[in-house]
This record gives sequence, structure tokens and C-alpha cells, in this order.
Amino acid sequence: MKKSNTSRLPYKILGVDPGTNVLGYAVLEVDGKRLKVITMGEMHLSKFESHQEKLKEIFLQLQEVIETYLPREMAVESPFFGKNVQSMLKLGRAQGVAMAAAMTMGLSITEYSPKKIKKAVTGNGNASKEQVSAMLCRMLKITINSNLLDSSDALAAAVTKYQEMSNPLIGMTGAKSWKAFMSKNPDRVKGL
Repeated sequence: MKKSNTSRLPYKILGVDPGTNVLGYAVLEVDGKRLKVITMGEMHLSKFESHQEKLKEIFLQLQEVIETYLPREMAVESPFFGKNVQSMLKLGRAQGVAMAAAMTMGLSITEYSPKKIKKAVTGNGNASKEQVSAMLCRMLKITINSNLLDSSDALAAAVTKYQEMSNPLIGMTGAKSWKAFMSKNPDRVKGL
């Protein structure tokens, strides 16, 4: 009897662009090589007075998104180093709470730097948010509202995760060829 390969079944990736004023999220469905945007949105958190309330809302609202769409993976953008240490700490907390929400729901999580996401989507690690959004529109044949750049960044994180999962050489340090990949990953090579 032939075993079914569950990795070929459609699955969903949740992309998150953390923020304490606006958090972007997107759910991308992968069916073979076909990608479909299931939902994109932003959590507007500036209406909450305290930082703790914002973090609680991030946790609760992301869990709701996870319960609704049932992704199996989360791709999250990591905070970038800036001059304002307080802003960086707040972003790090938002990212941590988003990751905790995903972990408690059983998702595997991958973190990507903004440069890696931009490079994966546009080929240029220094691309602007607008360039990333425009490339996503072309790649996925969708329209993205220009006011939703945080959710398009989240979608870009999900696309980066898909690209990494669909090409085992991406993200493998030192694996420049299939031969190098096989020698570094003998457990992933099946005999013919």
C-alpha cells in the first residue's frame, strides 16, 4: 500500500509584520506551486492606552486569525536595529507575543530579517515597501491597497517561507549545489 504524502496537501502560511501601533498579517494558501492569498489585514492598536493592552490584543487577535484560517506555519519579520532603543524593545515584545500566540496554537515559526524578505520577493534587499507590494501584486496576480503596506510586508514574509520550503537549497549555508545539500543532509535523501 502506498503512503500518502501529506506535504503535497494544501497548507497555509501565516505571515506577520509585528508592530505595536499597526501589526500586519496575511494568510497564504499553498497548493502545489499555486499560491492563493486567503486574507490580509492589519491590527490597529494605537487606540489602546497601555503597551500591555496592545500586547494582549496582539495575542488574542492573532490566535483568532489562527483559529479561523488554520495555518501550519508562521513566518515573522524580525525587528530591525534602529537608533531608538525603546522602539526596538517594543517591536521585539510585539514579535515575541505574536510568536507565543503561534506556538500555543502549534504552529512552527520561522523568523526573517527585513532584508531577507525584500531580497526574496524583489531580488533587492534594500527595496522599499512600495516595491515589495508591487512585486507581490505581479507575482500573485492580486491588487494590494497602497494603505496596507504592513499587511503586504506580512504577505512577503509568508512568500519568503514558501520559497524556502519549496527550494531546500535556499537558506542552507554552504549548500551551493545538490551534491553539497545531500552531503549536509543525508537524512533527507531517499535511495532510488
